[in-house]
Amino acid sequence: MENLTLTPDMVTATASLGVNLRQAEPVVLYHLARETLEASPEATGLLKRLSETQANVRTRQTRGEVTPEDMAGLRAVQREVQTNPVIRQFAQTQQAALGYLREVNHDISELLGTDFGALAKKPGCC
Repeated sequence: MENLTLTPDMVTATASLGVNLRQAEPVVLYHLARETLEASPEATGLLKRLSETQANVRTRQTRGEVTPEDMAGLRAVQREVQTNPVIRQFAQTQQAALGYLREVNHDISELLGTDFGALAKKPGCC
């Protein structure tokens, strides 16, 4: 890929886009929900417990040792996570922010006549 130099107008437009994206309501709400999640010992504890339970079940599955009790325990933790209001709010705002960013990417791609998201990826990045 060739090395491109941005014009001053392009630098200004790019910086403006970044500022506007950070100030967009779906993104602001996502960041607030993330801060609330990170500040909630109950929510972070539940997510940690879910991760540990999932890892345990995966390990037991690879050994052929998973039991119905293991699966019931996993489902119980999943239900707790799904009904936790802080986690639910975070997940909802995350989906809204992702949808908003997809729309922005689509609009920019249409204006450029190419896939903007693909252009924005760093070389070698997945």
